[in-house]
Amino acid sequence: MFREKYRQVERMLQACTGEEDVLLTGGGDHADLASTVAFKLAKQRKKAPQQIAADLAAEIAALPDLGDIRVEATGPYLNFHFGDAYLRASVQRAIEPGYGKLPRRPERVVLEHTSANPNGPLHVGHIRNTIIGDTLARAFRKAGYPLEVQYYLNDMGRQIAIVSWGFDTLGIERNEGEKADHYVARVYVAANRAMEKDPGTVTEIDRRMQLVERGDAETVQKFRAAVSLCAEGIKETLAQLHGSHDRFVWESDFIRIGDVDRIIDRMKRLPQAHEDETFWIDLSEVGIEKKYILRRSDGTSVYSARDLAYHTWKGRNYDRVIDILGADHKLIGAQLSATLPLIGENPPEIVYFEFVSLPEGSMSTRAGKFISADELIDEVTAKAMDEVTSRRPELPGEERAAIARSVTIAAIRYDIVKIIPEKSTVFDWKEALDFERQSGPYIQYAHARACSILEKAGEFETAFEYSTEHEIALAKHLARFPVVVEQVVAELRPHLLAAYARELADLFNAFYHYDPVLRSEDVTRSSRLTLVDAVRNTLQESLETLGIDALRSM
Repeated sequence: MFREKYRQVERMLQACTGEEDVLLTGGGDHADLASTVAFKLAKQRKKAPQQIAADLAAEIAALPDLGDIRVEATGPYLNFHFGDAYLRASVQRAIEPGYGKLPRRPERVVLEHTSANPNGPLHVGHIRNTIIGDTLARAFRKAGYPLEVQYYLNDMGRQIAIVSWGFDTLGIERNEGEKADHYVARVYVAANRAMEKDPGTVTEIDRRMQLVERGDAETVQKFRAAVSLCAEGIKETLAQLHGSHDRFVWESDFIRIGDVDRIIDRMKRLPQAHEDETFWIDLSEVGIEKKYILRRSDGTSVYSARDLAYHTWKGRNYDRVIDILGADHKLIGAQLSATLPLIGENPPEIVYFEFVSLPEGSMSTRAGKFISADELIDEVTAKAMDEVTSRRPELPGEERAAIARSVTIAAIRYDIVKIIPEKSTVFDWKEALDFERQSGPYIQYAHARACSILEKAGEFETAFEYSTEHEIALAKHLARFPVVVEQVVAELRPHLLAAYARELADLFNAFYHYDPVLRSEDVTRSSRLTLVDAVRNTLQESLETLGIDALRSM
């Protein structure tokens, strides 16, 4: 509803001013929308902005299609206020199933996230990539885009060569009940220690890398077996975090089908190409001094060459290409983005994120080291179980455990996604699990409270009469949900959705505190119950888009 009103006001201002950009923004606490277009017109019309604003307000007020919008000039500013019809329509839409779903778009989107090296489990640093990427994916689907989410499996790097050598030579057995990715990590660590004792094994690692590049069937199978085993465990962790991928893309496929050779041939024709001991691209003309190496002196390609082939393939098959990368990949991302246009290909849109860490000593005795995502989930689940048990001791153990699992993922996902990607963050389980603070469980609890009110109310007729400060604020915030979804996908800013959901929970809790619902009567009771149902529905849609369970009871 907000989008329609925005566009209506925008069209009226454009008609009255002759300007395409009418500088229309949210009005904050003073109005629903505001414009500073009077400043822009002052020189052209040779009048003071205050006079221009007053003239425009009078002109707009006389328009026949203004409806119940009220316009006023406040000094040089134009303020627009939406009336009762807007409130009624906003709540009416917010109770519809699937609220916030936007019309289907034709633009095909591919989003790559996580893509951690398959030589061990995901750690705490990786999960920020997963949560940002998965939340954006959910928002794109909510916004009507056909989307494919991909995980790029590095099955050709030195780390995988080391793992395959470790499996072949060290005879390490998998422990009973051991997750596959943790098993692979144990082999990888042991292999590195063995190599430190016998540096001569480096020659064997190099030989394996040359063999896999040439497509040697036995070596390719060994690499794939190790990667597949690790990916099995990674997928389990992703599922726990409510993250998923539509396709796992194998790096080696771009060697096998010849795309890497074709990319290097195209690169050789560039004036920026150089071949001495290695083959590399000079990007100094765009301010990148470090050589962009595509092939080693032994003739094997490096990751960057395969990455160029992968992104060329993505660019040919999708209209919008999005990567989620850690801040430590900024140089690699900049080199990729600067090189693709040299061969006529479009660079990806890249969301860089800073790292997430843990308060020292709060989760693990291994101070100074990353802990696995699995350890984090287990630790937070145990804390969540304590919290749920203290609140709902009467519930059966199985039900408390299910709530604790949902609360855990809400705590982790929300605490990470609420921070803008460019800012580093510390995950503190005490704050993340605080039902009274602005956390994931806090928003879940607001949804559960709405469900409880509706259950106690029983059947009621929908009504849409709102007049109190808290009713109006809540109805107007509900109207903004589809616009927030649109903004998230346009700007690739998932924290905006997190902020919206938290504010909705805040406004609902204030409304519930000040405006009696079940104790009110007649049309007031029906209207407030309808508003509660609209909040329940919008919180559910918001939480699901954030990858968080909308619990009915907590």
